[in-house]
Amino acid sequence: MSLKVSRGILAASLLTVLAGCNAGNPGAALGGGADKPAATPAVAPVVQGICPTIALRDGTAYYRTYAKGGMDDPAKVVYQASLADTTRSCSRDETQLTINVMVQGRLVAGPMGKAGTLKMPIRVAVTDGEKVVYTELTQFEASLADAAQASQFLFTKQVTVPGDVSGLAKVQVGFDEGPYKTK
Repeated sequence: MSLKVSRGILAASLLTVLAGCNAGNPGAALGGGADKPAATPAVAPVVQGICPTIALRDGTAYYRTYAKGGMDDPAKVVYQASLADTTRSCSRDETQLTINVMVQGRLVAGPMGKAGTLKMPIRVAVTDGEKVVYTELTQFEASLADAAQASQFLFTKQVTVPGDVSGLAKVQVGFDEGPYKTK
């Protein structure tokens, strides 16, 4: 019994001595000199409170190009592109909210199609209630290596808006054949 008690006292004494060694400069206990500054604590990750929802704008998920003189003729389709899945991530500083917009799409050749590159007008807009806080039209290029097989693409856009947007803010993405303007 006295052997077990002695081991317990020895272990407690050893822990007390080790704790005393670490009580001064944390760098000294790890072999550093007393003149070295203590390491700064790691910054805790921040959970983003507001990251606007993202959706495809109604009626803008498809884009078609036609052979010359074949507008709206299914037999004259050169390329057809579609947008499908969307996601976003956000980061905030004192004055701005940065939204990384990502949209997965697909490109196929139509009856008149061939391998090549297609420029597509993709608009990203951010609204806060009824107010438009950001809109930009990007001419995005995607390639089709083989007319017999579909190709997938990933559209990404970094959007910066004022940091005071409300919880009603939304990101909308879609094809837009309107004039090429940015705001």
